[in-house]
Amino acid sequence: MPSAVPPLPPGYPPFQPRLPWLGPDLQTLRNTLRRPRHALPVGEVLVFPMLDGTGDSLAGTLHRPAAPAAARPLVVLIHGLAGSEDSPYIRAAAGAVLARGHAVLRLNLRGAGPFVGRTRQRYHAGRTQDARAVLAHLAATLPDLTAAGVVVVGYSLAGNMVPKLMGEVDVLPPMVRGGVAVSAPIDLSATSRRFLKARNRPYHLWLLRQMKAETLATPAEPGTAEAERQAAVRRARTIYDFDDGYVAPANGWRDAEEYYRVNSALQFLPAITRPTLVIHALDDPWIAPEPYLAFDWAAHPALVPLIVTKGGHVGFHAAAEGRGAILGGGWLDRCLVRFLETLA
Repeated sequence: MPSAVPPLPPGYPPFQPRLPWLGPDLQTLRNTLRRPRHALPVGEVLVFPMLDGTGDSLAGTLHRPAAPAAARPLVVLIHGLAGSEDSPYIRAAAGAVLARGHAVLRLNLRGAGPFVGRTRQRYHAGRTQDARAVLAHLAATLPDLTAAGVVVVGYSLAGNMVPKLMGEVDVLPPMVRGGVAVSAPIDLSATSRRFLKARNRPYHLWLLRQMKAETLATPAEPGTAEAERQAAVRRARTIYDFDDGYVAPANGWRDAEEYYRVNSALQFLPAITRPTLVIHALDDPWIAPEPYLAFDWAAHPALVPLIVTKGGHVGFHAAAEGRGAILGGGWLDRCLVRFLETLA
């Protein structure tokens, strides 16, 4: 079984952490500590109705490049747990791809961003049907932007969603030319167990607090199943409790372990046939390295593993890029741009 770090793909830059952001935790926390804004041009607010009987919608912001380039796919950026379209890594990536002539959509997951507290259902790590609904809406309403195809980019929790989407080949829209997953918890059960380690307690408590706030922002009618699930949210002391008491029953799974088993991206990787870049740091404090090291990347040519030893969780703040590039998440976004170039 493979256990070595896959070689760097051709044309992708090596990663070297930038002082003083050394170690997995400083890499992970840098955007929180520095709070970069990443200014973007004014975009167009889009609303995507979900045609599943819930009455829910997703929201996003579309940016068109000042100098559009021919045959450049639309890039759809999707945030992670407790994030939104305004998460620093989303804004940084949007600026990078806009500068290279791509239109870009910063998409909020269900119940996130402007729709916190305004949806009946919420996002989870495997909710790929929402992504497909957004893509169908884009194809129907913005054919000029989707004519050259779409590349879907997911970070953290959405990083799990993207390989799952790419691996669901029977329902994957033809317009999807490629996918990118960054710091993805491809084994959800292993990630949940890792979060319970004492060294991750500050992260764990912060994320759990954000998850509870998002979920409880939508009041439940007394006596309903949702009210019972929200009571479980209030009682939850761990993310596992949250997944077991809320996410699993709200979506028809028996318990957290069934939710993890059904939705972990790892099982979908072998089915992927369209180019998919997988970016991950083995020192990620949230995600165990073993699933990445055990997978046989060489046996699946559509997958492009960009697995480095350092970088933290959605960190990758690199050396020798200059201040402006660092504030823009330079290395990570250069790798995204490089992947887009390979699709030309």
